[in-house]
Amino acid sequence: MKRSNARVAAALCLCLVVSVLPCRAAPAPAQDPDPLSLDELGFNKAQQQGNDAQQALLDKRSAMLQMHQRLGLITAVPLFATLVLGDNAGGRGASGRELHGALGLTTVGLYAATAYYAIEAPKIPGTKDKGPIKVHKALAWIHGPGMILTPILGMMAYEQRNSGQQVHGIAAAHGGVATVTFLSYMAAMASVSIKF
Repeated sequence: MKRSNARVAAALCLCLVVSVLPCRAAPAPAQDPDPLSLDELGFNKAQQQGNDAQQALLDKRSAMLQMHQRLGLITAVPLFATLVLGDNAGGRGASGRELHGALGLTTVGLYAATAYYAIEAPKIPGTKDKGPIKVHKALAWIHGPGMILTPILGMMAYEQRNSGQQVHGIAAAHGGVATVTFLSYMAAMASVSIKF
């Protein structure tokens, strides 16, 4: 017990001594009287100047890809709603099929606008896709054709249903193609949202 009191007292004394000692500011780093210039680092005058044309290209690319992102998020809403309402579209009521079809066409229109901004965004020469962007673009090869096939198969299924037939043939793949399209679209969104 006495030893522990002695240790506490020693620690308090040490704190008191340290707090009373005058503090000295750390010395300022020495200023280099002759800093390196960009010329000395190997950059010529042309490389040191800003390039208005390149900056305009970067600004346009940035604006178009931001619009691509916004429209991509907006497109996800009717895409999800169309998939959810798809279960009721196969029933006997024509109103469920029409609502499902209208949402599907809205999704396709928004998707086309989203794709336009990605495809038409100016490319930067010499850059290579890597990481999440490479995955995002690879998934477009799945959901892109899916966005084309799904409404075609849906129209075929709609016509078969309205003529009193059971959905058959390739039109029966409408739901499966739509599900794969939805999942690949969501995976493409997740790929650029998660850093890896």
